Amino acid sequence: LNNMGSALSHRGPDDNGIWHDKESGIGLAHSRLAVIDLSPAGHQPMSSPSSRFVIAFNGEIYNHLNIRAALEASGRSIAWKGHSDTETLCAAFDIWGVEKTLKKCVGMFALAVWDQREGNLILARDRLGEKPLYYGWQGNTFLFGSELKALKCHPDFENKINRGAISLLLRHNCIPAPHSIYEGICKLGPGTILSVTNDPH
Repeated sequence: LNNMGSALSHRGPDDNGIWHDKESGIGLAHSRLAVIDLSPAGHQPMSSPSSRFVIAFNGEIYNHLNIRAALEASGRSIAWKGHSDTETLCAAFDIWGVEKTLKKCVGMFALAVWDQREGNLILARDRLGEKPLYYGWQGNTFLFGSELKALKCHPDFENKINRGAISLLLRHNCIPAPHSIYEGICKLGPGTILSVTNDPH
């Protein structure tokens, strides 16, 4: 996680953090570019007030103050610690759930949310796909990150070139989603929510 997070330090030079749950086999690393809340109250990965959800979030929610107002108008008492849109998301997840919250969001983002109660990982990307998010199985390990260079730092990364993607690159001058240059690794499509369960059944 340290190596994967360090690979993205150029994208988030202001702060970095790691969260992991050894029992569940899940870990999140984050490199932060402080935009809305410059204080430590915006540190990530961040847990929701109930501690059910843990998020690593890249991007900006433009209407997060409106979402805060809607949460407060619902009669819920929320003890805000700071002014970050990440904290707004976490509070909304507790009250509305992840999918309903994301439908209310206007912005650009790629995020990973771990639901500790359900043992469920949720990956999501904004409607226009401004922020990238890659994912895929490498052996028995599910990897995800906002850049391929982070995935390459993991010891289970197989580093096999997807030859079919090369022809896509030559044809389109890019590799369109859901493909990537590596076998077993996909790019999450714009406006997509992907759920991965930790339940072996």
